[in-house]
Amino acid sequence: MQARSIPHVALVGVPNSGKTTLFNSLTGQRKKVANYPGVTVEPSVGIVRQHASAIALVDLPGVYSLSPKSTDEEITLRVLEGADPHLGSPDGVLLILDATNLEKGLLLFSQLASLGKPMLVALTMIDEVKRRSAMLDDIQLEATLGVKVIPIVGVKGIGITELRSELVNIEHWRTPFVHVPPDATIEDRISWARLVAAQVLREVHLDERSERIDRIVLHPLWGMVVFVLIMALIFQSIFTWAQPVMDWIDYGFSQLRAWMVGDAIAPPLWLDFLANGIVAGVGSVLVFAPQIFVLMVLVTILEDSGYLARAAFFVDAILGSFGLQGRSFIPLLSSYACAIPGILSARMIPSHAERMATILVAPLMTCSARLPVYTLLIAAFVPPVLVGGVISLQALVLGGLYLAAAVVGLCVAWLLRKTVLSSDRTPFFLEFPPYRVPHWRNVVVRAYGRMQDFFQTAGTVILALSVVLWALASFPRVEPQPTMSADHYRRMQLEQSYAAKLGKAIAPVFAPMHFDWQVTLGIIGSFAAREVFVSVMGQLYAVGGDDPSNLGLQHALQRQLQPPVAFAVLAFYMFALQCMSTIAVLRRETGSWRWTAFAFAYMLVLAYGAAALTYNITSALLS
Repeated sequence: MQARSIPHVALVGVPNSGKTTLFNSLTGQRKKVANYPGVTVEPSVGIVRQHASAIALVDLPGVYSLSPKSTDEEITLRVLEGADPHLGSPDGVLLILDATNLEKGLLLFSQLASLGKPMLVALTMIDEVKRRSAMLDDIQLEATLGVKVIPIVGVKGIGITELRSELVNIEHWRTPFVHVPPDATIEDRISWARLVAAQVLREVHLDERSERIDRIVLHPLWGMVVFVLIMALIFQSIFTWAQPVMDWIDYGFSQLRAWMVGDAIAPPLWLDFLANGIVAGVGSVLVFAPQIFVLMVLVTILEDSGYLARAAFFVDAILGSFGLQGRSFIPLLSSYACAIPGILSARMIPSHAERMATILVAPLMTCSARLPVYTLLIAAFVPPVLVGGVISLQALVLGGLYLAAAVVGLCVAWLLRKTVLSSDRTPFFLEFPPYRVPHWRNVVVRAYGRMQDFFQTAGTVILALSVVLWALASFPRVEPQPTMSADHYRRMQLEQSYAAKLGKAIAPVFAPMHFDWQVTLGIIGSFAAREVFVSVMGQLYAVGGDDPSNLGLQHALQRQLQPPVAFAVLAFYMFALQCMSTIAVLRRETGSWRWTAFAFAYMLVLAYGAAALTYNITSALLS
């Protein structure tokens, strides 16, 4: 036998287990048939490549055991034992394990394990197991066998990329440990195989009440109706239930800042720093705590009740069209309150490519920080008229912003999965728990823990950037005149600050959207946090408030901005990654500044293009 340039792996499985389909998927056009003298059934040899690595895959005839009773089985045994003069001894064994015929495959595994070679298991027919409403625990199977188990669906290409990657890294394979003595009888091996199959594969039996509910919840039509109603209830609850508490928190911090500054037109620098740097920074974080808490409570209720698993299963087919899977639903849903917990919850997605795609589009979901900007500009520039006598035009515009961002986000995910994050979809195993009434203590504790994680991650970053923004807006200092009002002084201070100089320097970049330096400054400031735009506009136009419902600010914007400019700002905020806290979490979760920079750049390009297009279309329509 000639010296090998690459490792050889034997492909083994029981007949009709999908070996040929898998072999063709892995080797493609590199397949070749080896003709060995005196052999009536010819093994096929193909090359599997992954980047600079490669292995030779030897497709052996299907066998039920290593006790040969036919020529096919003799050929397979001879190759596995290294008795074939042309192939020699394989460096490892890839076993095809049919999930619908598990006992027979495990019997063969118990015999292969006695060879003492490194092994890898490809678990096929998992889609058929799922269709039969059964549950296969591949994690427990892997722990029992002691080797890597990779679920795949060969005809759909699911799991093929992961399998190919594992194949070429044969040096990391493990030798199986199976507690079946080498001299065990065939009856002993059958008993062992039957026991393992019973442990990892089981039928899912729901109680009668759960089955009745699932007839509606999982129905193709009524299930969608239920899903849409529940999602609408969640979004409505986030804004309705949380708004009074948000207003109270915002009012409390505003009063605290007013008390600290008092009647001074230009308070001392240290006091201005505490009031408008520290307190304002803390307030900008805490004001969104009610919305985050409400969302976390609702998501926890859906989890504990058993519905969230059904919702993830229900949208799996939809998300699958965009290269994602059902597990991506929860991170994307969470991102509607804040992208940070959404990105953090993407850890549940096992596939690296699907997890990265979910993380990179999560900031495109319309988070609550965009809402102050949306409500301010919509109230100022969209007339409060009813469409069809039923729903207001303002509500339709707001809903359109949410829908457009979600659609674009899914399209971006599809593009990422086709290009820089191209790999197979991983199988989506999900066991439906029975419906239960959530326990209120568990709901509150888990929601509080998730909210605490948000503050630990985001709070420090927002506070630090608020201080930086305060410094830019506060220097160089302007001396107040005795006849000045406090609002007039704030406007003059801001117009002559480093922040204003920065805005004027960058304003030409936004010339296609006709953004003036004030709007540019608001956009630059809101890269720390989107809601900063409202307070910057309030300071610039000297109306003395940052409440989106402030009529003085709305009237000032109507005087200063043309409607096409306002709609262009809305389009920009719909896509831009204007949240340094999210950027920090992106860096931590992706483990790379390269991916973080990529996310920032592609969203900035989207925002810029959408804003320019919106300005030109709106100008043409209104002219």
